[in-house]
Amino acid sequence: MTWPTTESRLVYENAWIRVREDAVTRPDGSDGTYGVVEVRRPAVFVVALTDEDEVVLVTVDRHTVGHSVEVPAGGTDGEDPLRAAQRELAEETGLVAEHWQQVGTMNALNGICRAPEVIYLATGLSSAPGDHDAARTEEGISQVRRIPVPEVLDLVRRGGIDDGETVAALMFALLALGRVR
Repeated sequence: MTWPTTESRLVYENAWIRVREDAVTRPDGSDGTYGVVEVRRPAVFVVALTDEDEVVLVTVDRHTVGHSVEVPAGGTDGEDPLRAAQRELAEETGLVAEHWQQVGTMNALNGICRAPEVIYLATGLSSAPGDHDAARTEEGISQVRRIPVPEVLDLVRRGGIDDGETVAALMFALLALGRVR
């Protein structure tokens, strides 16, 4: 099934996104308008797991929803996704990882967005060189925590983690670790 597009117009764009309106024919044959957000560069998500089986989570103040508990994440800014994931982990948590494994790819908000994402599992954690407080402040990160995996799952279950991309990234990591069948 396809959505034939007869016309497309750019409504808005900045360094991170483009918004367009498409004149489409819906699957039922009727005509309509469809708004589409296109993320200009892929994003990366890092599930950082300590040797003590804890997930490193950040609490970030999001303009859209307020405080949100998430895995470290961000845009690739034109970089190789792995390099971007390594940068995001260091900036947001002050940590580096010895081992990196790409555990999945996904698209965010398929109904309105074209937003490719790459998920990594990072292990063998240690402190990153340098001071990362300024980067965390700029991003609105108020807290970096290490939470045991069972407690992270309980946070998801109770709605303490409600960022869909974080929930999906955790699922990819747990699948890769053989902890979910």
